[in-house]
Amino acid sequence: MSVGTISIERARELVGQEVGLSDWRVVSQEMIDQFAAATDDHQFIHTDPERAARETPYGGTIAHGFLSLSLLSTMVFEAVPLLDTAGMGVNFGFERIRFLAPVRSGARIRARFVLANLNERPSGIVEINYDVTVEIENSLKPALTAHWLTLAMPDRSRDG
Repeated sequence: MSVGTISIERARELVGQEVGLSDWRVVSQEMIDQFAAATDDHQFIHTDPERAARETPYGGTIAHGFLSLSLLSTMVFEAVPLLDTAGMGVNFGFERIRFLAPVRSGARIRARFVLANLNERPSGIVEINYDVTVEIENSLKPALTAHWLTLAMPDRSRDG
């Protein structure tokens, strides 16, 4: 569920500030297994709870780092208002990603979004950059930090 919309003028005022905090979300073993199937990454640290408990320092399976990263798409939607002129948002890339702590199966994570930069292009597209931290509940270290580049594409249906 989206948290609504915001004007470009208001967004400019928020550069450098936290603009959203997602809800906690459980990273279940089922989710990890589905991600393994989708990416063909079946390494035992993700998919074999008994072996991972025996052979790793994690006490069980952990999520793929890219699974935690991919959840940013849904977490930004539920935490950060959309530009009121945007018809859609798209990923543009990352300047930096660091995986800092493993997300154990069953753990809860959430994302904290700081609006790092906003650039309006002549085309009407707005490049929005976020400094993101994905926190793990009851952990001092975050799962990951990233500098995320997104594009707010103008709603062309309004052009008449």
